Amino acid sequence: MSTMTAGPAPTAEKPKWLQVLDANRSWQIYTFVVFAVAWQIYGTFWGGLLVPTFTETVVAFGELMVNPEFWDAFVVSNQALALGFLAAVVIGIPVGVLLGRYRTLERFTDVYLNILLVTPMAAIIPLLVMSVGFGLLSRVILVTLFAVVMVIVNVRAGVRQVDPSLIQMARSFGAKEPQIWRDVLIPGALPAIMTGIRLGLGRAVTGMVIVELLMVSLALGGLILEYRGMFNGPALYAVIAAILIEALVLISLAQWFERRVAPWAVKNQKRSARS
Repeated sequence: MSTMTAGPAPTAEKPKWLQVLDANRSWQIYTFVVFAVAWQIYGTFWGGLLVPTFTETVVAFGELMVNPEFWDAFVVSNQALALGFLAAVVIGIPVGVLLGRYRTLERFTDVYLNILLVTPMAAIIPLLVMSVGFGLLSRVILVTLFAVVMVIVNVRAGVRQVDPSLIQMARSFGAKEPQIWRDVLIPGALPAIMTGIRLGLGRAVTGMVIVELLMVSLALGGLILEYRGMFNGPALYAVIAAILIEALVLISLAQWFERRVAPWAVKNQKRSARS
């Protein structure tokens, strides 16, 4: 007489409407609605002159989107952002791989990385002004300094996490150092590289705004200072909201690119989060 072993009982699938309510995007919408309502209430009863209501900010944001002055400032600011972030990636990835690969080289450079990590970048602005002036170059340098540290640190950590047995195996098959970089180190560190790029992009946006607020009053930073001086709260908050939206869009694009380049890393992160 044969015995049959019963498998695990099938779990009932959630209804479609419940899946939609439980989705991450839905929770983000709920959070935003609560935040908007709280903002509206606070701005109405306690905001005063400097804290507009949510609806006033939305109206000012719509007016800002059709204002040519804003788009001129947007283009000027993003010139420094694009060039500085590109320089951070071009510099940060090779340097991070070198430091992760050669510990001796790291001994000479680790102190400088720590200095860049802990030094307030605003303190570097007078040095830049005295050395290269107020032009585009100084803004690009500061954006690069903001972003390059995050890229280097994450790439270095990713290279160190590569299994040493893979490197030994590659050497046993006669792989040279450039081949080890191309076929072992870079692919193995790719998830960390993409994380460093994403974090560096967020830091680059921060540097773009700070340099325009503290070093030279122009572009988006100049608009913030102008609207603050005019006590135009709705327009001031609208400019800040535009910068935040740009940062979120750029980070979302970086995450999309990460999913395309290293899909296995994203799956592993989701699996770890569920466990």
